[in-house]
Amino acid sequence: MRVAIFDFDGTLYAEETFTILMKHLKEHPIYQSSYKSFYRAIVPPYIANKLKLYPASRMKRRSMQLYLEAFEGLSKQEMDAYFEEIKVVMQQDFNPKVLDRLKLHQEENLHILLVSGAYTQFLERVTDGLVFNQIIRTDILYKDEKVYTKNIINHINGEQKTLKVHEVLNDHQIDWENSFAYGDSFSDLPVLKLVGNPVAVKPEEKLRKLATERGWEIIE
Repeated sequence: MRVAIFDFDGTLYAEETFTILMKHLKEHPIYQSSYKSFYRAIVPPYIANKLKLYPASRMKRRSMQLYLEAFEGLSKQEMDAYFEEIKVVMQQDFNPKVLDRLKLHQEENLHILLVSGAYTQFLERVTDGLVFNQIIRTDILYKDEKVYTKNIINHINGEQKTLKVHEVLNDHQIDWENSFAYGDSFSDLPVLKLVGNPVAVKPEEKLRKLATERGWEIIE
């Protein structure tokens, strides 16, 4: 079985997810009151990361955890509704070239995976209309059917993405050499290296240099 693995941020979605999530919370008529406390909490790890005192992976996980605290006690239906509100705006920024590749690989009957550190319900809502065989993502924790943030989420990031890809494909014999992976960041490298056809999408400088050296396809 051949697979095609798509990253979300900067690849399928041309922008950064967390930027629009912050804007949505800040301007939301119901939940905007939680934005200030979220912002105050996120500044210290953000500054520490910029000063190289706090790893990027930990900063991202902390940010995802703090964001959810604004929705403590909400139901799954309320979270679905919240994410649904930004679906149309986000879909306008889906990369058309990557969408074409997604359609092509579906026509070729490849097994399609979307791999992202974003929240499960968020991805389900904003990719509505697209078809993936499997989505690897970060689950929101619920207790008694309400958002529960006292436990730390398992943020899917970096090397964890590769581990999860192998985990979900464990029951299949994969033709890695004739499979595809799409990513924009150097942090996507472990997944890109899994396949015989890695594709860098509008890559950041470090990944662009590597992709050029290795003769990988680059989508601008």
